[in-house]
Amino acid sequence: MSGPCSYDRPRRIRRGAALTLFLASVLATGAATGTWSDRAEGAAERTAAGRTAFGAHAPESATADREAVERAASEAVADGKSGAQAAADAVSRSGDRWSTIYSAGEFKDFQAQLDGAYVGVGLWVRQVPHGRIEVSRVQPGGPAARAGIAAGDRLRAIDGRPSRGAPVTEVVGRLRGAAPGGSHGPAAAAGTPVTLDLQRGTRRWTATLHRTRLRSRNVVIDRPAGAHGPTRVKIAAFAKGTGAAVRRAVRSASPHGGMLLDLRGNTGGLVTEAVATASAFLNGGLVATYDVRGSQRALYARRGGNTHLPLVVLVDGGTMSAAELLSGALQDRGRALVVGSRTFGKGSVQMPSELPDGSVAELTVGHYRTPSGRNVDGAGLTPDVVVGSGAENRARTVLSGLGGGA
Repeated sequence: MSGPCSYDRPRRIRRGAALTLFLASVLATGAATGTWSDRAEGAAERTAAGRTAFGAHAPESATADREAVERAASEAVADGKSGAQAAADAVSRSGDRWSTIYSAGEFKDFQAQLDGAYVGVGLWVRQVPHGRIEVSRVQPGGPAARAGIAAGDRLRAIDGRPSRGAPVTEVVGRLRGAAPGGSHGPAAAAGTPVTLDLQRGTRRWTATLHRTRLRSRNVVIDRPAGAHGPTRVKIAAFAKGTGAAVRRAVRSASPHGGMLLDLRGNTGGLVTEAVATASAFLNGGLVATYDVRGSQRALYARRGGNTHLPLVVLVDGGTMSAAELLSGALQDRGRALVVGSRTFGKGSVQMPSELPDGSVAELTVGHYRTPSGRNVDGAGLTPDVVVGSGAENRARTVLSGLGGGA
């Protein structure tokens, strides 16, 4: 998900990515309990796997001023104008690429997506060399799967608009039917058509799919080598129930086989679920620290996790936000070896504020750090074993060296 892009389109990029560390309204209690959230736009079309389309990272000082944004919105509403648009203009001037403005309908839609429900065609996409967009995963039973689309197929165009060179987040928006340019309004409704131009090898074809309401399968557990081999847990996004699903996988895993925790292409989700996942492997202790306008807070794992199961974490450039928080915690605590390529580097914290017209401003207020104090934002995490192609095979080799089955 790499490629040239300027900073003059922060809201469009931000909407497609939905990668914020989002502090919920329970912030006051969160200081003591770690109850804060990282809202992702769900999975599939909403979790854009791969690198975002920024050639460089915005400086940490580029944050939208909450009072200025709220004042702009209030003044606009008083003048009979769009408060949301005025707030969006203020956010754009700030240069903060993660802050954004949502209409009341969008915000409600995003909150509903916390449980993994979404409207789309059941595709995950990524950007590959030369700006090409490729299908990385297909949801079983979804419109894309029924149309015969498979992982590895090249997505050439959506509704006649070429996808090559476009940010993955923009491609995601087109698949979902979001208004171009990040305009207000939710994604397209179930039943609406979208026409895809595809290529597999030398074969090119066009398929018209109809969006439908889907529930993504965010945690996939398999044991390729049988009951006594390693357990592979693929987490596409941290939605509700992810931590519990991982705990069940840990309890049923072979102690001799170990576990591969695959976070490649995971663009985040609920931080509470990332912490719950960390708790499956840790016996309490620090998971991350974060600041909110200079006030320091911390997140802690629950006690009672399995600290002996051999564990390897797979990451790549699409590992972002809450997935980086989890990877960094397990790496810093010496609980897992991390294999793959450098992660994206999204470690900023956003807080929502309701505006006078009912829209919501989600503004950057701080950053989080790993247990050892590493600042992830703009830097990402460097794996213990850096490898590009063949990362999963290398991870299995590393796991066998830790005592897990190969």
